[in-house]
Amino acid sequence: METVEKTRVATIWLSGCSGCHMSFLDQDELLIDLAKKVKLVYSPIADVKVFPENVDVTLIEGAVANEEQLSLLKRARERTKILISLGDCAVTGNVTALRNAWENSDQAILQRAYIENANVNQQIPTDVPKLLKKVHPLHEVVKVDYFIPGCPPSAGLINYVLTELLAGRTPNMEGRSKYG
Repeated sequence: METVEKTRVATIWLSGCSGCHMSFLDQDELLIDLAKKVKLVYSPIADVKVFPENVDVTLIEGAVANEEQLSLLKRARERTKILISLGDCAVTGNVTALRNAWENSDQAILQRAYIENANVNQQIPTDVPKLLKKVHPLHEVVKVDYFIPGCPPSAGLINYVLTELLAGRTPNMEGRSKYG
């Protein structure tokens, strides 16, 4: 019996709401077809601690807002053949990047959240990843191969892109909206 090598797929959740991962899961029964073709090697829905080597496709949700995310994104790019910006936060920065309107936004946002709006224990946490001075969409940091827009993108659009790539074709995004 011949063993067919499955495509190694990863998903990453940076600074976003997880809505893109929910849309990924909303593929419902189409996930069964995908599972026959792919091996999920890294994801927030799997208990894998270190981003692996030799990943074929990585879908990344969310903008880059802290040093830990920046490091993970760069590692994923180095170890991935095809990197996909999944959803508006990853594509444009979206809501996450609203803090960029403030000068020194990394400090301003922490001051506002943990000092000005706190009634007790007013202190900025030190045991969390350091914020970047500015929030970035993925393409400002690494080369992105494909963009799937939407807040969140539809399950149909995510499935279309994945099935095209798995078939060895380039997805045609012209005229496609976040609704597929």
